[in-house]
Amino acid sequence: MSGAMTAHLFAISFDASEPRRLAQFWSGLLGREIVDDPHDGVLLPPTKDTGFHIRFAANQQPKVVQNRMHFDLTSSSLEDQRQTVARALELGARHTDIGQGPEIDHVVLADPEGNEFDVIAPGNNFLAGCGFIGALACDGSQQVGYFWSEALGWPLVWDQDEETAIQSPNGGTKITWGGPPYMSNGGRDRVRFDLAPDPDVDPQVEVDRLLSLGATRVDTDAAAGRLVLADPDGAEFGLLTSR
Repeated sequence: MSGAMTAHLFAISFDASEPRRLAQFWSGLLGREIVDDPHDGVLLPPTKDTGFHIRFAANQQPKVVQNRMHFDLTSSSLEDQRQTVARALELGARHTDIGQGPEIDHVVLADPEGNEFDVIAPGNNFLAGCGFIGALACDGSQQVGYFWSEALGWPLVWDQDEETAIQSPNGGTKITWGGPPYMSNGGRDRVRFDLAPDPDVDPQVEVDRLLSLGATRVDTDAAAGRLVLADPDGAEFGLLTSR
């Protein structure tokens, strides 16, 4: 590591026109309770398998392109996969076409605000033991996989053919980057990382560390207690400064 890790992945954050409604969908699908966000938005708390919150924040900008991050949900059997798909559809999801062919064995769905996610078929060895949210699958470069490995202190568990993956030392959900070609974000990444410094660390120390690793500073969202930075691929992420 190029510096002591002083921040952790607090949340995967979704823009939402109706944050509580979207939180209710994911709460029902994942079996997590909804809690209030002290600043803005709605939170689903971590689980043993997934050490980060899932956050839903109000934003009225329409979704115009496929997200560059999506969840891969795992299945223990074909019946389990069918039940997850049926539960998601009952809660308000829909089938969606992102160019997948008929030969795939995973099911591509979109939540009530159009955020894509996959329900993976059983027998996926790469996601074995990772929990129900097996992976957060991201569009991004090999370099950005290295950046996030350093930034979060999560070791690389895959690095081949420009594809990378990291996983917390405690196990659980993997974060993967698929390498080129890269998709457009339509002007804004609707799904993002939110980091939080350790309580006894000056946030500026963490900003300096992230900049030294290759991040760039974008903006300050003072009302939400958040600094906005971008990773080496230009994907924005937040650093919470007043939680």
